[in-house]
Amino acid sequence: MIEIKDKKDCCGCSACVQICPKDCIRLAEDEEGFLYPHVDRNSCIGCGLCEKVCPVINAGGSREPLSCYAAKNRDERIRMESSSGGIFTLLAENIVDEGGVVFGARFDDKWEVVHDFSETSAGLAAFRGSKYVQSRIGNTFRQAESFLKEGRKVLFSGTPCQIKALKLYLRKDYDNLLTVDFICHGVPSPGVWRQYLDETFRKPDRRDGRRKNTVLSSPEDIPVITGISFRDKQSGWKKYSFVVRGKSAGQTGKNTVLLSDMHQNNVYMKAFLSDLILRPSCYDCRAKGGRSGSDITIADFWGIQNVLPEFDDDKGVNAVMINSGNGEKILSGLKVESHSVLYTDVLQYNPSLESSAKKTENRDRFFSNKDKPVQAKVKRYCRKNIVIFFSGIILKVSRLVKHIQK
Repeated sequence: MIEIKDKKDCCGCSACVQICPKDCIRLAEDEEGFLYPHVDRNSCIGCGLCEKVCPVINAGGSREPLSCYAAKNRDERIRMESSSGGIFTLLAENIVDEGGVVFGARFDDKWEVVHDFSETSAGLAAFRGSKYVQSRIGNTFRQAESFLKEGRKVLFSGTPCQIKALKLYLRKDYDNLLTVDFICHGVPSPGVWRQYLDETFRKPDRRDGRRKNTVLSSPEDIPVITGISFRDKQSGWKKYSFVVRGKSAGQTGKNTVLLSDMHQNNVYMKAFLSDLILRPSCYDCRAKGGRSGSDITIADFWGIQNVLPEFDDDKGVNAVMINSGNGEKILSGLKVESHSVLYTDVLQYNPSLESSAKKTENRDRFFSNKDKPVQAKVKRYCRKNIVIFFSGIILKVSRLVKHIQK
């Protein structure tokens, strides 16, 4: 029976909930805004399936990819709508064109992040773009299994721990399944994201009736959000912005920009990028280093200007790591612009591929002050840990030296 004694031992994948034959496990949100399983002991039959599908308990060994590429989608529009090189859309369109189903993360009507599936090319747009909030998996493992048993092709995308959980949940290999994960920095709290949206767009400031950081001017001018981009590339891929688009309540016609911040200036992005609001398991991630078992790993190819400067146009480039023969076969059939690179070329600029985020000394203080506004807490607690900062620099330099020696 799943029993969470230390919160770092649960990644919130929901595999235990979906595998339970008695439906006696439910997820409940804790005071930090993360979901954790709770077991009805009276209904539990002690089958142990929940423990067998847990990606933390069954971490497995690490592995390096079979091959690595720097890659771009040739469609400029898709690439600009994507966080990096637009390779996910190519993979997804290939599955849909063959009558398959694609699973990914999208926003719901409250602008929270959930996992869902699409059977159409038009539906893939909702899955494009990074979403720096932990998604609710729901029943998507069960849905994916149902499609697989029908013989339909399935692409399931998610964080490494979600992909590891799916593979454990299925308990067998499927030739018609393609799993795609990404280099994960860590998943921020849905509770903090919800609070940030409430404070910024839904609750007027009591002192002067204004919502800070937005174009709205009165308590009556409540916005209707129509789009959120964590990685808007209008100023370039490397200098991306956090942008929220929408319109005032009752307004018709063209959308307007409700908020636009450079990523390093946005309150929520500051908290995320400084590791202040991540799930406890992210500081000791058991799915890094290829442990997820995915067929393909995609990511931003940070440092591409140093590795392949002629390939960098500041519109986004994917690092694509092939982890299986199935992944290699799928990628080779796509019309993609790519160059072969070394694994170390990717790793030296993406340490999160193998290394967990470092828990900052202020994380617990941030969450313990739950009654304070997010902006006030970020201003107070979002300070770079000097030791962590320099240790990160040293790690990058040491990897670069090893790469040069090779």
